[in-house]
Amino acid sequence: MLTIRNLQVEYKKESPILKGIDLSMESGKIHGLVGLNGAGKTTLLNTLYAFIRPSEGSICYNERTLKRRDIAYLEAENYFYPYMTGREYLNLFPAGKNGFETDSWQQLFHLPLDDITENYSTGMRKKLALLGVLKPDKPIVVLDEPFNGLDLESAHILTLILQQLREGGKTVLVTSHVFETLTSSCDQIHHIDHGIIGHSYSREQFGMLQKLLYSTIEDQASDQIKKLI
Repeated sequence: MLTIRNLQVEYKKESPILKGIDLSMESGKIHGLVGLNGAGKTTLLNTLYAFIRPSEGSICYNERTLKRRDIAYLEAENYFYPYMTGREYLNLFPAGKNGFETDSWQQLFHLPLDDITENYSTGMRKKLALLGVLKPDKPIVVLDEPFNGLDLESAHILTLILQQLREGGKTVLVTSHVFETLTSSCDQIHHIDHGIIGHSYSREQFGMLQKLLYSTIEDQASDQIKKLI
């Protein structure tokens, strides 16, 4: 169980970005995180991975303080050292207890691992970064916009991978700007709004959340669109 209590984050004494996040995420489930731009999604993920230190609150995993060694984090934007091949990139990451068969993953994702990453497409870079996250076999897997740039085949393979992580008892947290990618894979979706978790929705309630999000977007944008067109 990953447990977040009263998590608060502020930058340089400005208005808080996270205003008291309370959230519990069971292991062996895929959790989605959704919210409009500026809601605090990326700040929450960066705080989980200790890129950001909270001003208040706690993050615990199985009733002890969460450590970075517990978590694998795929950022939305991935960095690769210049003149490095995909294989060299993967060699930077230690393999977990279950091992990591690089050639098998290469065949699954059709990656040219012996080419330098500068020659990779956006989708190839995303798949390579994903493999770097999966290789250490951490108990918590956080994926920020993992579907971005993936073609239809790779996106479906990723969904199957998420399901397998769930079967292996991992705690998986996924964000996506495409709501349907979350509804097709998640057991729960947590709605972050203005720095707090407004509500956590089960599969049966995903339609309710979708209506809420789209209604909010329409309310905010329709008047502006009428003025522009």
